[in-house]
Amino acid sequence: MSIWGMNILKNKAEILDSFRENPDIMAILTVIHDLELKDSWLAAGSVRNFIWNLLSDKPAFDRETDVDVIFFDPDVSYEETLAIENKLREDFPQYQWELKNQVYMHQHSPHTEPYVNSCDAMSKYPERCTAIGLRLHADATLELFAPYGLEDILNFQVSPTPHFLENDDRMKLYQQRLSKKNWREKWKNLIFKNT
Repeated sequence: MSIWGMNILKNKAEILDSFRENPDIMAILTVIHDLELKDSWLAAGSVRNFIWNLLSDKPAFDRETDVDVIFFDPDVSYEETLAIENKLREDFPQYQWELKNQVYMHQHSPHTEPYVNSCDAMSKYPERCTAIGLRLHADATLELFAPYGLEDILNFQVSPTPHFLENDDRMKLYQQRLSKKNWREKWKNLIFKNT
């Protein structure tokens, strides 16, 4: 799906079509929808990596990639979240499930107030290209949330979100993530930025 240095995916509609045409993505989105967790999304690396793989002429869905499922519900405890995640792993072992209730996730980001919903949480992820989510609605439509647009992902650019840029401790975490993730091993043309 790419022409040397120039990708074919140009807009949100084409990206949504690519997700819709992928049986694994649609199966995962159906499972997430059927869980009936509040404010739930397939998010972060699951969505970003799919797009990068597609643009790199690799199989779009990589079964080794974590399936990052997020939701927001103050009434679901950390222990209950783990139990749901374990059940997903039992029932659908072909996928690498990671389930996170965003009610608690602000604790992993230095000097961060509690999130108000899943979209607020995604907008405060470390990288702009990771701040992305996809979900399936009851009417079978797909919704894509990308608070910083799609340019970073489509251009293989990794840069910090405004939330991370405004704090030195968060920027240290951003730098640690970049060095730990080894993304360039999979996507050689990534561009890393600190601004």
